[in-house]
Amino acid sequence: MLTFVGLGLYDERSVTVAGQEAIQNADSVFAETYTSRLIDATIDEVGAHHGVAIDRRDREGIEQHPEPIFSAAESGDAVVLTAGDTMISTTHVALRVSAEERGIDTQVINGVSAGTAAVGLSGLQNYRFGKAVTLPFPWAHGGGTVPASVVEALETNRQQGLHTLVYLDIKIGRGPDGPDPDHEEYMTADTAAGLLSEAWEDTLAVAVCRAGAGQPLVTANRLSHLADRDFGDPLHLLIVPSDLHHVEADALQTLADAPSDLVWTRDERHCLRPWSVDSEVGQLLMRKLTRQQRALILAAGSNSRQLPVPKRLGLGCRLTRQIERLEQVLFFSGQHVQNVF
Repeated sequence: MLTFVGLGLYDERSVTVAGQEAIQNADSVFAETYTSRLIDATIDEVGAHHGVAIDRRDREGIEQHPEPIFSAAESGDAVVLTAGDTMISTTHVALRVSAEERGIDTQVINGVSAGTAAVGLSGLQNYRFGKAVTLPFPWAHGGGTVPASVVEALETNRQQGLHTLVYLDIKIGRGPDGPDPDHEEYMTADTAAGLLSEAWEDTLAVAVCRAGAGQPLVTANRLSHLADRDFGDPLHLLIVPSDLHHVEADALQTLADAPSDLVWTRDERHCLRPWSVDSEVGQLLMRKLTRQQRALILAAGSNSRQLPVPKRLGLGCRLTRQIERLEQVLFFSGQHVQNVF
């Protein structure tokens, strides 16, 4: 029997009870150490906690030379440990498929993954996420900047109203000059934010750091602002939100200290659709309107005796005329707002 056990995110105690029992009852225990790691425990500490000896396996030991694992599983109960959830990486799926093809029974004991933890900590809704991406170190993919595939995924998700989870690169045993057993490097949220703001656009993002720890750090701001911060020890992830549900907007402001001028719901964007967010006036509105002022626009637009706000404001107005009409909407909603601009 070959059992894959996810260790969770933080330390030797993060594994489930079922995972702990599988580890302690195994005849052989292996650990994959290159796709991720626990935040606050080494493999030696995991082994000592559970009272077992653990055989570390690097990338080659898992992908190219898995025979010791298969032999142990054919003669007894073998366990393969991974940080997070055990089947997130395709490497682990491939190993399980190979074992089944050899006639070895397998089972999976899931653990908490960084992806699900980051989504929960941010307050964003998990069913509103699109395709996830991994942002590699520039030296790792040879392009010198952000891969086109990452930008394409960000754009596609945004067009579909979906958030993007950005996993950050981890390099263990391989550095810029090739194989290096001493190399261990984790991309940080500030590095990732800097890369994305320069290669794509300077938009709202959420940095989630040390998910699974007792005091994880969750903060939201423009990518350029995040790029100037020090987020401390790994592991880090980024989330790039699309349009927000009002509960998500409140969550980002309350849980991640997101500036109000960066937090826009889908309805708020719809009411301001005459001004593309990429246009001059769109950018002005993004910077100047508070969420309270946006709520006034929504209230005016929802009045059944008035035309929808986008039609009231008109599509062909010049910048000055658009601002004048916006002020009219705010005035006729019953609460004139002084000095909006």
